[in-house]
Amino acid sequence: MFQYEHVTAGHLDMLKEIGNIGAGHAATALSEMLGKTIDMNVPSVRVVPFNHICDAVGGDEEPVTAVFLRIEGDAPGSMYFMMPAAEGSRLIGQLLNDSGIDFLSNEPNAMGRSALNEVGNILAGAYLSSLSDFTALNLKPTPPALAVDMAMAVLSFGLIEISKAGDYAIVIDTEISETGSDNALRTKGHFFLLPDPDSLEAVFHSLGVNENG
Repeated sequence: MFQYEHVTAGHLDMLKEIGNIGAGHAATALSEMLGKTIDMNVPSVRVVPFNHICDAVGGDEEPVTAVFLRIEGDAPGSMYFMMPAAEGSRLIGQLLNDSGIDFLSNEPNAMGRSALNEVGNILAGAYLSSLSDFTALNLKPTPPALAVDMAMAVLSFGLIEISKAGDYAIVIDTEISETGSDNALRTKGHFFLLPDPDSLEAVFHSLGVNENG
């Protein structure tokens, strides 16, 4: 079985390249949907231990917005798109031109939540489509689920099963920005990619690399 300890810099560079291609597709889809010029890129991809995974979004108790989906097909797994709740509120507020969106409010905004769910769905779908094109693997996302809670509470659902087989996850950092605006959007989010036990080996084998890169 392919182990996370065997993931090399070459593997991560390959995932980063795939991520940037997927980000380009997602930016095009978001631009068309919103009527704004959206740019996206993936500045880094890294492997982190489960007990440090929440550090990427500010710690275990940081309130976050998260879109979760399962990956089905030839390399099953789980995926989250997550950002601090304040960042998620700002992102959707600026995309919808609605300064009243606040995901920490006791009165949730249905339109804002729907928009965030759709943004997460577009981003995840674009990344998985890019990964599928590169690997020739059949990878299909399930319908997304949205959660607003503390980071560890959100992550615990997906980590319970996967942690029985390993101790690491792949973190794909994402930057989202808007161009051509006086109040330009610029924010960061994170994909957490949690392949099922045999899926990581299937992905890298399909990319033509082995455990030694």
